[in-house]
Amino acid sequence: LTMSPAMWKWTCLVSHLLLSTTVSPLGRQQPPHPKRPFITFTGEQAEGNFNHLVVDERTGHIYLGAVNRIYKLSSDLKVLVTHETGPDDDNPKCYPPRIVQTCNEPLTPTNNINKMLLIDYKENRLIACGSLYQGICKLLRLDDLFKLGEPFHKKEHYLSGVNESGSVFGVIVSYSNMDDKLFIATAVDGKPEYFPTISSRKLTKNSEADGMFAYVFHDEFVASMIKIPSDTFTIIPDFDIYYIYGFSSGNFVYFLTLQPEMISPPGSTTKEQVYTSKLVRLCKEDTAFNSYVEVPIGCEKNGVEYRLLQAAYLSKAGAILAKSLGVGPEDDILFTVFSKGQKRKMKSLDESALCIFVLKNINDRIKDRLQSCYRGEGTLDLAWLKVKDIPCSSALLTIDDNFCGLDMNAPLGVSSMVRGLPIFTEDGDRMTSVIAYVYKNHSLAFVGTKSGKLKK
Repeated sequence: LTMSPAMWKWTCLVSHLLLSTTVSPLGRQQPPHPKRPFITFTGEQAEGNFNHLVVDERTGHIYLGAVNRIYKLSSDLKVLVTHETGPDDDNPKCYPPRIVQTCNEPLTPTNNINKMLLIDYKENRLIACGSLYQGICKLLRLDDLFKLGEPFHKKEHYLSGVNESGSVFGVIVSYSNMDDKLFIATAVDGKPEYFPTISSRKLTKNSEADGMFAYVFHDEFVASMIKIPSDTFTIIPDFDIYYIYGFSSGNFVYFLTLQPEMISPPGSTTKEQVYTSKLVRLCKEDTAFNSYVEVPIGCEKNGVEYRLLQAAYLSKAGAILAKSLGVGPEDDILFTVFSKGQKRKMKSLDESALCIFVLKNINDRIKDRLQSCYRGEGTLDLAWLKVKDIPCSSALLTIDDNFCGLDMNAPLGVSSMVRGLPIFTEDGDRMTSVIAYVYKNHSLAFVGTKSGKLKK
């Protein structure tokens, strides 16, 4: 990723950011830069909070998902087109929504909160999913935001019942000779019978096609999805999986998550609920989701545990960082922000850490775990999905870097945590977002903070 002038401008969109003091590699404080006049954009309505932003890497145009609005902006933040998405009469208790069958709940004017915004480059369209009607998506033409399609007549067209922004994450997997796939990950808000927490869907060329958002594979026994079992809610009543980030690399799709689990503290006979950050990996071509693996991730510095994932971004190592890490300059590196502790998901502590992970190291840990499980060692270690411990089954086969699972020993959990390398900590102003790129062989990271500062 190269930071163009247009991209520098859009980093200023979501809040008015001020450049903070930078820290040199030796830890010395550098004098603050003079304040720069940032270009800003303000929405049309009081309720128009901004939820998501994507930049067309070909044109520099900015697409902004807001409450009741999708904006198309020029690279200098001038409005080019606006598309209204709401409000409309709705009730979150209507499932399926009233546009499919009659609903007896009272309908009231309801805002449409943008929950997911993706550019489908292959078909030159924007996928904009909102909170109305249990998560309906519009497909809009990139040029003028003309509505190409809005699938709503099948169960598969309702992607998520959660109304908050940040509850859904999508990753497009593109092919040259067939329809693309959309991997969707979402919190389910206590409705696991309606919504899979993770699934792969068809992205048809025709935006109005009947099969748009249908599961890549679905029969009576197997489908391209993972559902949270109802038994899980008897153990953790407010269980959900919160998806912080997603991306594809090589033959896999990855999601970074935050989820509750019950643990027994040392010396205690009772269990307590904590939150654990986990990386989820799936093969792109796995229609049955037999390749699903979870591995816990975290960070530690000077004896302080940073375990609550706040944000993440995939970048390349670059020559200088790669040399210090012992990897190649084109190797994938995950830049992550964690806050301190494990217990306060909704009210994270201000102490936070910026940590990096070499994706290859995580994949190596997953491969080791797969190899041991297929030797019949241990259990599947995925408490929320299996509830009971299920022993691994032995099978004679070779497991290489691209192994995609069988209908045994799946889904699989890795019990031991992969620790990131802490490169910066902030104790007073919690880091909440991160983006990184390589410039002249150097790795640079921009970090946003709770108070609206931007650290470079």
